[in-house]
Amino acid sequence: MQVKNNEIGNDREEWSRAEVKNAPRQIPLNLEHQPGYHRDDLIVTASNRAAVELVDRWPNWLTPVVVLAGPTGAGKTHLAEIWRSTTDALLVQPNSIDENTVASAAEHPVLIDDIGGEPFDETGLFHLINSVRQHAAQGPGPSLLMTSRQRPANWKVQLPDLASRLKAATVVEIAEPDDLLLSGVIHKLFADRQVSVEAHVVSYLVSRMERSLPFAIQLVDRLDQAALEQKSRITRTLAAQVVSQMNDSRG
Repeated sequence: MQVKNNEIGNDREEWSRAEVKNAPRQIPLNLEHQPGYHRDDLIVTASNRAAVELVDRWPNWLTPVVVLAGPTGAGKTHLAEIWRSTTDALLVQPNSIDENTVASAAEHPVLIDDIGGEPFDETGLFHLINSVRQHAAQGPGPSLLMTSRQRPANWKVQLPDLASRLKAATVVEIAEPDDLLLSGVIHKLFADRQVSVEAHVVSYLVSRMERSLPFAIQLVDRLDQAALEQKSRITRTLAAQVVSQMNDSRG
């Protein structure tokens, strides 16, 4: 059986048209961009200045036990991680403060992230605070930093001796991110991706988004992915679509 060359050419053209028609839209690689935990990454505004100054003052703290308190999304964990990387602090879970942790306080600063919302090891924390205070009396360095969504007075502590120790701790509050901080964070996150976004688009996002730094990180990621997928710039229209979808998904 002989097949003419023009028939082969026609078949190839039809296959090519079908491939173009059925080709999926571009799906970008999901390369996660993790926030940097470095002092140079911090953007300082009125909402977080006291907390940043706390990180900068270590080891010359007023007291060796400090609580960084503020709402969810304010940046407590980010600041605490910067402090931990600077001090080589030991990260401890609130419900697992054992004898080794207490002993380690002689050699390493200690970080407890997100304490006070759920039941925690009160006896362990009491002994840890005592150890930190004892070694801090011999010179600066031994220290305990705790982050919480509430001030220690609202932790519903059952152990009277621990409640007394917590009253002596320094409490530094960090506020909900203000417009200046959110705008600066969004600009920096896009710059880290080498993505150019006009100032009016960022202003629009700040006026519509949840007041949360984790939300800002997720928002930038979604916008970058959407722009790559649609092969477009990040415009106000695209920003409106993405931020609306994210707000709706959170109820």
